[in-house]
Amino acid sequence: MSMTVVQGADNTILRTVSMPVKTITPELRSFALDMTKTMEHENGVGIAAPQVGRNIRMAIVKLNPGEKNEIIFPIINPEILEISEELDDGEEGCLSLRGMWGKVRRASRILFRYKNLRNQEQTLELHGFNARIIQHEVDHLDGKLFIDRAYELEEKKKSR
Repeated sequence: MSMTVVQGADNTILRTVSMPVKTITPELRSFALDMTKTMEHENGVGIAAPQVGRNIRMAIVKLNPGEKNEIIFPIINPEILEISEELDDGEEGCLSLRGMWGKVRRASRILFRYKNLRNQEQTLELHGFNARIIQHEVDHLDGKLFIDRAYELEEKKKSR
């Protein structure tokens, strides 16, 4: 089931720090599937639980988007352990801020830890756009939006 994406830079849900997930339940697995369908329907590369109205530390991410090795999976209680000193500038948008785009400087490499839906802890090192996706989604879980970090913002009409 596709869900409604919460909108607005001043939305309380989007500006609240999300609570850790304590237990992985069948309901949480179902919620993850609904989030995935919503992200795909909206043509996103990531969606965080607050964006669909729940302040829990979970997001769905699409790594290597458009590539043969594209992968979509949930990250639960993600924690960025290391960031590189090297930074990359890139354009970001957000499903919760339709039409807004901005240049954001982020770490070009990260090491992060998360749990999967089987409650297994995983650690990944990511570079480039994949690292950007994780940083963007973790920001959502911390009540931050890309516009808080952008050094250049513009509104664009983008066809979906």
